[in-house]
Amino acid sequence: MVGYCNGQQPAASLAGGIAPILEADALFYNYAGRSDYALRGASLRLFPGQKAALLGRNGSGKSTLLLHCNGILQPERGQVRVAGAPMTYDRCGLKQWRHQVGLIFQRPDDQLFSASVMQDISFGPLNLGFSDDEARRRVQKAADQCGVGDLLDRPTHALSSGEKARVALAGVLAMEPLVILADEVIASLDPWMRRQVFDIFDQLARQGVSVLLSTHDIYIARMWADRIVVMDDGIVVAADVAERVLANMEELMQYKAGI
Repeated sequence: MVGYCNGQQPAASLAGGIAPILEADALFYNYAGRSDYALRGASLRLFPGQKAALLGRNGSGKSTLLLHCNGILQPERGQVRVAGAPMTYDRCGLKQWRHQVGLIFQRPDDQLFSASVMQDISFGPLNLGFSDDEARRRVQKAADQCGVGDLLDRPTHALSSGEKARVALAGVLAMEPLVILADEVIASLDPWMRRQVFDIFDQLARQGVSVLLSTHDIYIARMWADRIVVMDDGIVVAADVAERVLANMEELMQYKAGI
């Protein structure tokens, strides 16, 4: 694993249980030119091996929260911690962060930028400073895991939408992160491809990797997630085991929070 910057060390387990692997604590964020806050005190905790679904209507703040959890956006107030360590936004801190928390965008074309599949999947490991041999090992492992091992020499622009989605996922897995954030990645996939992606997520969870999937589909959340997080008006209004949240879903989605 990449070393910690500035002497930061991961936290030990919390008293009475396992420490969260990812924490977002009372995040506030306002996009330039907007009068209302996209996040208004949003908080989130994820634990190792957890399969969590992030639900909420359009504009509720789901994507903005994910972008903060990956360090792409920096909160005006609040803090994000990974393995107990507050994350920093300097070059070293962000490099470490992206190694630990991987983000898969809704549109694979927003994530794939290299000429070939091999180059795209290897970008992260090489950027982290791993040797060519280690990068090749990670690329092959991630590509095989995502079923794109036979596509490594293929140009990224020549891939189908399903292939692009799996290559984007492989690029994140090659970093061997502790947390996977997936922003509506299954919305455009056919049922067969969705099942493949969920099989990969399930395997990662069994290995102790946390997966947070943003989706509008309550059925998918019910079928797959063991924990559900609900957002409305820029805050998290519920976060609990799936059965309890879904039992109160209608009431939760009517919730309107004050600042």
